[in-house]
Amino acid sequence: MRRIVINMQNSLFCNAISETLKNSGNEFDTYTVDSPDKVIDDCKWIEPYALLMEVTGYVPWRLCERMKIRDAVKAQHPECKIVLIVDENAEKEVAQKVKEAKKTGVIDQFIYGSISATYLADIVDSL
Repeated sequence: MRRIVINMQNSLFCNAISETLKNSGNEFDTYTVDSPDKVIDDCKWIEPYALLMEVTGYVPWRLCERMKIRDAVKAQHPECKIVLIVDENAEKEVAQKVKEAKKTGVIDQFIYGSISATYLADIVDSL
């Protein structure tokens, strides 16, 4: 089982992603973390295959804060895949910055919030 940590601003969306991954048939064990402040500590014991985090234009969900979490998790677990989720319609500038982070290799993948549940599961499976 591959462990996936999910941290999103919206609990409903977070739970939907968790259920989608669990039911995808890809053998994911998901852990939702309700606060960005807890992600680093929780990743210490979870030892995730991937960390999915939402990025917005608001504290504490901004890209700069997410990059600090990314750095700390990668220091603990260098093989952990970092995936950022962004609403490309509501957060156009943020989405562009997230895309650039992927292009430069800072993150492993980015996902727009408008994709289908099946596509989300397949992206995470293919990391």
